[in-house]
Amino acid sequence: MRGRLYCIGVMLTMLLPIVGQAETGCQAIVKALGNTATDVVCFDSTDLTTNNPSTTPANNSLAGWPPLAFTPVTDRGVISPAPPNQTTITKVVPGIQVEGYFADDLTHEARFVLRFPNDWNGKLVMAGASGTRSEYNGDFAWSDYVLQKGYAYASQNKGVLNLRLSDATDPLGCRLNPSSTTFVHFYDNDPAKPFTVWTQYILEATVLAKKAVQHHYGKQAKYTYVVGTSNGGYQVRRALETAPELYDGGVDWEGTFVDPRGPNILIDLPAVLANFPAYVASGYDPNSQAAKNIEAAGYPPDITIPVGSATASMWGNYNASFWEVTMCQWQKRLDPTYDTYVAGLANYNYFQRVFATHGQVFKNLAQIATTGEIGKPLITVAGTMDALLPLDRDARQYEERVLEQKHHPAYRLYEVQNGNHIDAYAAQFPQLETIQPHALQAFDLMVNHVENDMPLPESQCVPRGGTISTTPAVVGHCTSLFVP
Repeated sequence: MRGRLYCIGVMLTMLLPIVGQAETGCQAIVKALGNTATDVVCFDSTDLTTNNPSTTPANNSLAGWPPLAFTPVTDRGVISPAPPNQTTITKVVPGIQVEGYFADDLTHEARFVLRFPNDWNGKLVMAGASGTRSEYNGDFAWSDYVLQKGYAYASQNKGVLNLRLSDATDPLGCRLNPSSTTFVHFYDNDPAKPFTVWTQYILEATVLAKKAVQHHYGKQAKYTYVVGTSNGGYQVRRALETAPELYDGGVDWEGTFVDPRGPNILIDLPAVLANFPAYVASGYDPNSQAAKNIEAAGYPPDITIPVGSATASMWGNYNASFWEVTMCQWQKRLDPTYDTYVAGLANYNYFQRVFATHGQVFKNLAQIATTGEIGKPLITVAGTMDALLPLDRDARQYEERVLEQKHHPAYRLYEVQNGNHIDAYAAQFPQLETIQPHALQAFDLMVNHVENDMPLPESQCVPRGGTISTTPAVVGHCTSLFVP
């Protein structure tokens, strides 16, 4: 299969049946991990859900690393608000939690977490991590839900820690937004951390988790599912493209789309950076040329709310927290010779840069491209009002790549009407729909499809306040990105 980066056969030999296994619990797990993991911490837990404060370590609790490198408590709230706003915790889940580092990472950044409930259903869920977040990123979004159903749960941090404070003299420094004087240094822009490690470590974590499951429970997981959000959704896609034999199915929640031919982040984000200041200057006029330019670039319309004499803007939230700093992070990794703040990110022209770099930036993107060549069933869940990874430029593009394949497993795209990249924004803008309930429903549908051969509902537009339906009102794409 094109794009295969790793010798999965070698890893699979780790999963051969174990003869005479007698040890259980932490002793067996630590022994099983052997020289594949280091600094392993394993402990019995009275409750593996986030109702137990010990489940998620404190921010900045890794010795020897500066503040912001490791922020688990912050990370778990990035995707989804805390229970009971989304996932309701109704039971205690006693079991074992295991934390540690991958031994093959010389930078000592690549980390994992494993959670093994005592009342195990015989199955495993492997989770990706969004942004540059830690292995605890999915604690609210995924872990609480699947643990209560009896799944073993595993996650990893894409092989990198998060970031540290920096300044304008740092050649890899990125300011938080165009008005900010605060700069940060992403660890995944360091030379030892190419974006290709994102795929490497979700595969390594899956093999490691399967091995630990086998030693702890005395048998292999009957089914293994892979889930993730944003960059974690990207990990899901790449896992099913490069090593489908490790999994039985997956759910990607607004995964990042990468194609050197386009679309990609380096093509899309300059349009909003170039036009947003003029849009603000227009008084947030939706009919301004700047607003029209942003929407023409594939982005959903803005939502604005008067706040006293000021205006709260959904686009403004993205401008403050995501647009420029994300563009900087990707540009510094994929096109490092571009002069970020002299030439300007709003002026970045991807196709000119492909020519100027003699194709190098194209080659760099090609190494991490999402091909659509999935080997196991996959569901994508994405919102129509996603203004970081716009629906037209990401989820629908990936759907096209999958359907281009002559033979492919079951694939569905469930578009959530008025869904947004950041579920927490729905608290500020009530017109938005949260996506997590639909992602969890999609997970259950995938399980039923894999284990009971139940057909997946057709790709569809999920209406506001609705659910994924076997008899959808709108099959295929939503007809409008925004419904008031």
